[in-house]
Parts: sequence; C-alpha cells; structure tokens
Amino acid sequence: MPTPKRFTHVIFDLDGTLLNTLEDLADACNRLCTRHGWPTHELDKYRYFVGNGVAKLIERATPKDAQVKARLSELVEEFTQDYNEHKADKTRPYDGIVQVLDRLKQDGVRIAVLTNKPDEAAGPIMEQYFPGVFSFVQGGRPGVPLKPDPAAVHSLMERMGATARTTLFVGDSNVDIQTAKNSGIAGCGVLWGFRTREELEGEGADFIAPTPEALLDIILADE
Repeated sequence: MPTPKRFTHVIFDLDGTLLNTLEDLADACNRLCTRHGWPTHELDKYRYFVGNGVAKLIERATPKDAQVKARLSELVEEFTQDYNEHKADKTRPYDGIVQVLDRLKQDGVRIAVLTNKPDEAAGPIMEQYFPGVFSFVQGGRPGVPLKPDPAAVHSLMERMGATARTTLFVGDSNVDIQTAKNSGIAGCGVLWGFRTREELEGEGADFIAPTPEALLDIILADE
C-alpha cells in the first residue's frame, strides 16, 4: 500500500533551486555592461538582481538614465543572444538534486518547473540537465504575468491535476515564497540557492530546506 504523502504535487523554481545559474547570468550581464562602457558588478550582487525575469535583471544591472530605459528591449535581446551562447559554461545542477527528483518520481509525486526565464528557453534547459524528468515546464510567456503573480501557478496546477492542499512550491527567494502565498499553496524556501534564510523566513515560508535531501522529509512526510 503506498505511503501517504504530505504533498503529491511539487512545483520547483529553476534558477537557484534546481540549477546554479548565477555565474553564467552574471558573466553575460557583465559582458553587456562592458560592451556599453558601463560599470560591472561582483557576483554576489547578482543574487539580488535575478529572480524577476530578464528585463528586470537588465534594469538592475545597468545605469538608471532615461536613454538606457528607452533601449531596454534592445538590451534584453542583446543579453539573451549572448547568454544563450554561454548558458552552460558554468551552470550545474545542485549537488543531490538529481537524486531527490528521482526519488520523488519513484514515489509518485508529480513535479513541475515554473521559472521567469523565457518559456522558449526553459524547456531546452530542463531537457539538457534533467532529460525526461519534468513533464510540465513553464517559463515566461507573452500575456502571462511573471512570478509572483499566481496565474502561471494556477495554470500549471490545472495541467497537473493538482489541488491547493497537496501542492508545494519550492524556491530560493522571496519571489518564490510570495508566489506560493499568492497562489494559496504552501511554500518551501531552500538554503542552497541565491538568497538567505532570513529573507525566506521573513517572507513567511511554510518550510525551510537546508539541503536537497531535506525536501524528501517535507514532501513525503505522512499527513
């Protein structure tokens, strides 16, 4: 007889939760700044630049004058082309995350990915690092608000056949915990990503996972 689970459906953030993408994102953004003669930034600053999509990343990393803002779409395209050429230079899955995903699937948990990365990039990235693991992957789509808006979560839950009571959102930032709260589901903050325990607890995370393995205790615990 199957063991009861606390959560039967889990939606994962991507950057800082499944994959350590920070260096490749920072390098691409710093190359953009260098090409335009703007100051570059240390790696740790990018922990707070990322999380709200490419456009917001560019806004945060570039000068705040009106001329730059007027060129934002052009800069996003320039960044995206560069990043796509180098997105696998340093990016790697976090230690232990592959084994955790395998265990969840073995136990019948349905898993999905929701990221603010462009949708056309999200699927190929998941297949590159986690081939065949995720049946449901959704990135930023035209006309669909980015996290922390709940629209994409509710769309994913419908596709997955999930209910709010048994669905968990897992991520590394305040945006992810806000997404869970806005969606009416539980949120788990992870400590191996880009942000801090203080941020996640301050945002009101229902659970904190210090390691990928700790997710198993949270997700597979008896109700």
